[in-house]
Amino acid sequence: MTSEHIKSQFSLTNVILVFSLIQFVWLSWYFYTGSGGPQELVARVMSIALILQILFMYREAYLYKWLPPRVNDIIVVGYIAICCYAFWHFHTEFEEIAIYRQGSYTTQDFIVGLLVFLLVMELSRLAHPVLFWINLVLVFYTLYGYLSPLDFFWHPGTSFYRIVTSSTVEFSTGIYGIYGQIALTLIAAFLLLAAAAQGFGAQSGMINVMRKLAGRSRQMVPQTAVMGSLSIGMISGSGSANAVVVGSITIPLMKRYGVPPAIAAAIESAASMGGLIMPPMMGIGAFLMSEFLGVPYWDVVLRGFSLAAVYYITLALAVYLLCVRLLPSDSIASPPVPLYDRVKTFIFFISVLFLIYHLGYLGTGELLSAIYASGFMFAVLLSAFVYFKYVLKDPEVANQTVLGNIRLCLETHGDMTSYLTLLLATLGIMIGLFTVTGFINRMGGMLLDLGSWHVAAMIMMAYIFGWLVGAGLPPTATYIIGAVVIVPPLTALGINPWVAHFFIFLLSVWGELSPPTSLTAAISARIAEASFMRTMWEALKLCLPITLMTFAIFTRSEMVITPGWMQILNTIAMTIGTCGAAFAMFGRCSTNTALDIGLRLLLAAISGLVLFHPNDTVALSLSPLVLVAIVAGIWRHRLIAPPASLTVTETGSDESTPVLIKDAKGEY
Repeated sequence: MTSEHIKSQFSLTNVILVFSLIQFVWLSWYFYTGSGGPQELVARVMSIALILQILFMYREAYLYKWLPPRVNDIIVVGYIAICCYAFWHFHTEFEEIAIYRQGSYTTQDFIVGLLVFLLVMELSRLAHPVLFWINLVLVFYTLYGYLSPLDFFWHPGTSFYRIVTSSTVEFSTGIYGIYGQIALTLIAAFLLLAAAAQGFGAQSGMINVMRKLAGRSRQMVPQTAVMGSLSIGMISGSGSANAVVVGSITIPLMKRYGVPPAIAAAIESAASMGGLIMPPMMGIGAFLMSEFLGVPYWDVVLRGFSLAAVYYITLALAVYLLCVRLLPSDSIASPPVPLYDRVKTFIFFISVLFLIYHLGYLGTGELLSAIYASGFMFAVLLSAFVYFKYVLKDPEVANQTVLGNIRLCLETHGDMTSYLTLLLATLGIMIGLFTVTGFINRMGGMLLDLGSWHVAAMIMMAYIFGWLVGAGLPPTATYIIGAVVIVPPLTALGINPWVAHFFIFLLSVWGELSPPTSLTAAISARIAEASFMRTMWEALKLCLPITLMTFAIFTRSEMVITPGWMQILNTIAMTIGTCGAAFAMFGRCSTNTALDIGLRLLLAAISGLVLFHPNDTVALSLSPLVLVAIVAGIWRHRLIAPPASLTVTETGSDESTPVLIKDAKGEY
């Protein structure tokens, strides 16, 4: 009976739980003590993270669907054995490898490094195929660069031995380098907040509250997506995660109240992209920026609040102007929000403020701040759950258990941390190969030559280069490549490092939404059952005024250089300028087409001066004029923009059932 019970507990789900618990305990101890330093931590925990990623990928679907299940089982065991071998070797030989054997590795060092290198490459092929193929091309380029007919790409080549060691056992670059260290320290620490919120359903409860706050007007329903994504973005740091969590609720909701599917998906895509900008998480790029600049993470967050304010205020205005044109202004029933959802939402925001209090006011270190805030959120959410389940007997939590929610917290943290660790380990290989081949230096020299002609030309060239990189790579990869290739030439020409890094940061965010690939738009389009290309195109239009911010930080640079009153004034001016551009795109001033276009072009021109005039006094002086024009324009827009005639057909009361709205031209 005992043996049968043991066998019944030996399941894939329980194995995942065990490794998630091991990783959580190990990382939490490090966050609290800092014992051994980040390099020793990554040398040992990297293997656990890779095991977790293998198990999560295997649970979602067989690694190789074209092979029989038993063969897949054997392969998974083999991959885990490689991780265990690497764990044992680096655990016992870390000091020797890190200090005494640098440049003269043993045969066993090379074998372990080769196995880990091949395993990470194969896992990246399954999880990040674009990055895999780029790395594979770089491997061949590193080996045979001397065959290049173009001088720009020529280099003397190097050995496969050097490729393996630089990507693994050298520790300073590659899989175990700085990017892997950031994944298992700063990023993993802040992901504890997201794990606690997910484990107790705080995210879904918060979206319900945001829907209530959106009001009773049909035209305000899409603001649920904006506010919900803003809130979830505080702890997700991901556009695609926002699209999954928020979009699964808001997109059917928008469709129900008459928003066309592609527009609903586009609104959610644009709102979800703010997850890469919204403090205090701000996406992986913000943690990397802190490392590149050598500053506390709070310094990045302080500047990030300005970017997030410009982004979401402008997006909210653009969505409102668009929905006034699409939807009638009739009132709708305001949905009831369970008390438990309101309590969870309150706990969520209090926990975020608790984190900001520790980071900004007390000056607590990033790792300790994250573990204190996540511990606070977990403890209060757990207390609320116990109270609602066992004291109030709330039916909302009748099917949940304490252990089940704790388990979900652990698995969520294990899943997110292992996924991002694999991503950053793959990027570590890429940047290591870029460094070995000297490509970074050559690209930087070319940009400097261009900048000697005119700095604006270099900025445009850098933007084009970043856009091409971002068209096929995730934001993290785009930011890393931009930070090592583009930032040094920009700073060499006298551009403030903060401005240069935020330029690349915003460029990487834009790359996530730009054609031909966008994971966030793809997820939103799938939920909405809409065209992917149409969704991406509409999202690009919604975000176009905000894209101006990428270039405007060069003129309104105080927004990201020095926190204080000048930062606030420049942020206000930037917001007014982007909102003016948004109204010029989506607003209506007059029923006379010629007059309407003329007025909107004039507003766009003055907004451009607010954004791009190099003199702060001129820009700030014009801001009130633009603000008055926007307020007056919104008033006119509400009068003349709604459809002339509408036929609203209620097809059902279910949340997923759309309400189709047809105008006089027969368009939905």
